[in-house]
Amino acid sequence: MSLPRLFSSRYLGVAARGMAMGAADVVPGVSGGTIAFITGIYQELLDSLSRIGPHCLTLLRRQGIAATWQYINGSFLLALFAGVLISIFSLARLIGYLLHDYPIVVWAFFFGLVLASAVPVLRGIPRWSLSVVLFLLVGIATAVLISELRPGQIPATPLTLFLSGSLAICAMILPGISGAFILLLIGIYPRVLDAVHQLQLFNLVCFAAGAATGLLLFSRLLSWLMHRYIARTLAFLAGILLGSLKIIWPWKLPLTGVVDAGDKLAPLMSNTSPSTFAAQTGDKAYLGAAVTAAIVAAALVLLVDAFGTARRKGEPGVPPQ
Repeated sequence: MSLPRLFSSRYLGVAARGMAMGAADVVPGVSGGTIAFITGIYQELLDSLSRIGPHCLTLLRRQGIAATWQYINGSFLLALFAGVLISIFSLARLIGYLLHDYPIVVWAFFFGLVLASAVPVLRGIPRWSLSVVLFLLVGIATAVLISELRPGQIPATPLTLFLSGSLAICAMILPGISGAFILLLIGIYPRVLDAVHQLQLFNLVCFAAGAATGLLLFSRLLSWLMHRYIARTLAFLAGILLGSLKIIWPWKLPLTGVVDAGDKLAPLMSNTSPSTFAAQTGDKAYLGAAVTAAIVAAALVLLVDAFGTARRKGEPGVPPQ
């Protein structure tokens, strides 16, 4: 892949989607997989990742770098993950500032985004049946049950860091479930942050190795499911999205036993109404700003989906849905 082609509008668009995924992943409670889904690259991401494996070494030896790069859709993956990294390192401070100073508005924006994201997912289900509805309900129940879990505490050993990385990356691929939120639940999120801030290279390598392993294995499973059981898989993913709304409800109060939860632990706080929030905390509920942010986010999702649908209809060999 030549550099001019790599910087074409196609891959610049992929990089922009990656930046949006990175911005979402900064917020515990919001999944980058959600962004991948609503921007129309979810299936391509899963298929590309599922092609990476030991057999690539054989292909590399027999046909060379160019053929292997094309086989794994390397330019797509490079552009996407470059966008994710750029976003994490450039937007993390801004997202952190907004989350600290305007948490309700930020959570409301993502609430609207996730809620609207369920629309194209549900519309993409090719056929409905009793089993599809059952998978939708199982998805909702799964996300709600995860939201009811309370933070644990595990030591940061090489094994736990490896397993935590695997678990977090699996959650990140699923639309609606945040990898950072899972790390919060098992109590290792602060230790991962410490490893990043203090450049604890060995701990970071253990965590990254687990994330890479989980990414390659879980993406292969999801890709297989999407190709063979698309209706049930989409229904389950839509259920995960809808159930995760409980996690990112904007107005929250601290849980009993969780002292000074702060913005990073917001998904682990209990939901309440805007009026109860204002009465018990003495802070503004920012209802108008929150509703506006949610509407803007939902409108953005639906516009992106409408644009993607119109473009797909215009492609040769793609029948209108």
